[in-house]
Amino acid sequence: MNASADTSRVVGQAPAGGVVGVSGSQNSVPGSEVRVPGSQNSEPGTRNPERRQQRANKVLIIDDTPDIRMIIAESLSLFGFEALTAEDGQSGIELAEQELPDLVICDITMPKLDGYGTLKAMREREATASIPFIFLTGATEKSDIRRGMELGADDYLTKPFSHKELLAAVNARLEKQAEVRRLSDKRLNELRGNITLALPHELRTPLNGIMGLAQIMMEDYATMPPAEILESSRFIHDSALRLNRLIENFLVYSQIELMASESKVIDVTTGVKPVVVQERVPEIARKVAARHKREGDLLLKVCNALLLAPVENLSKIVEELTDNAFKFSEPGKPVLVAASTEGGLCHLTFTDKGRGMRPEQLSRIGPHMQFERQTFEQQGAGLGLVIAKRLTELLSGQFHVESKVGQGTTVKVSFATPGM
Repeated sequence: MNASADTSRVVGQAPAGGVVGVSGSQNSVPGSEVRVPGSQNSEPGTRNPERRQQRANKVLIIDDTPDIRMIIAESLSLFGFEALTAEDGQSGIELAEQELPDLVICDITMPKLDGYGTLKAMREREATASIPFIFLTGATEKSDIRRGMELGADDYLTKPFSHKELLAAVNARLEKQAEVRRLSDKRLNELRGNITLALPHELRTPLNGIMGLAQIMMEDYATMPPAEILESSRFIHDSALRLNRLIENFLVYSQIELMASESKVIDVTTGVKPVVVQERVPEIARKVAARHKREGDLLLKVCNALLLAPVENLSKIVEELTDNAFKFSEPGKPVLVAASTEGGLCHLTFTDKGRGMRPEQLSRIGPHMQFERQTFEQQGAGLGLVIAKRLTELLSGQFHVESKVGQGTTVKVSFATPGM
């Protein structure tokens, strides 16, 4: 086999005379595994020995034809990859769990467990679920390719293929996986930063107020005027409520994330009384406005309608979205809370005239995600919007956000009305 001849066909039918560079290829596969180490002086995907040395990427080849396994393994090893081979789907799954390769190349047509079954089993196992997977097939029918993609395959190679095609497919999948990891690491670092900035502040601010005023009251209780005692008590109470709300949001978020991970929904068909929107929504919105000391900024435009949802869940959604609107807009600017009905749905909208969000920020809304906290003072742990979103989804509702930088943000949630 000439490794430099990229245009030569390296996999088609199994060769009759063995594999170049492998003595006695028909008997060279001990059991179900062969490890072909990559060059010690080359990076995966290159034959330049002067490049910086690094760990060779592992590629697992699963094919029931020994010669094809060895041809692919030899070809990849020449380009600096570490090749692992397995002779059937079951041994391939076991080897993948043991070795955790960076990429799997798997034939579709195999006895016992075919390629589709192998892919499905690997996607169901946590350790191997995210490993890039390339199907090796002689079929060109779109239905076969589509089936593999629906099961989670990342790419496919149609036999026969050349060294160049093999290397291009392998490198493309590995580069894409590396980019996914880079983006994931970036978001994780951003999340860590947000938590580091937000949580100590959100915990310590109310605690400092409680401890400080309690200390003063203990020391000066005999001489403090009643009005000052009342004012201090109210401040302590407000600080305790803020701390309690923070803890409550952590507990609520943990609970709804657990439900979402188990694909559960909140049942609204049995034992749930319709909520009178015109009564419940303004009541909650006014309480939130009072908490922010911005009663004059609240605008209410709520129709007389019924909404089918547990009252405690709806109340939490309204509270968090109203709080978010006040939190991210300046005093003196209006916050509109509205409700309307159309097409069998009740739409609740929450609009502020704050600084708004960019499209890329909208796409990254998630727990503890607070944008530009270093620049803009913000309260909260960054859970309110995602709690409202998750609860809406668990209630089989619709959640939509529109925002423009410098103009503000509108969040709309929609739920079915009774009888629909």
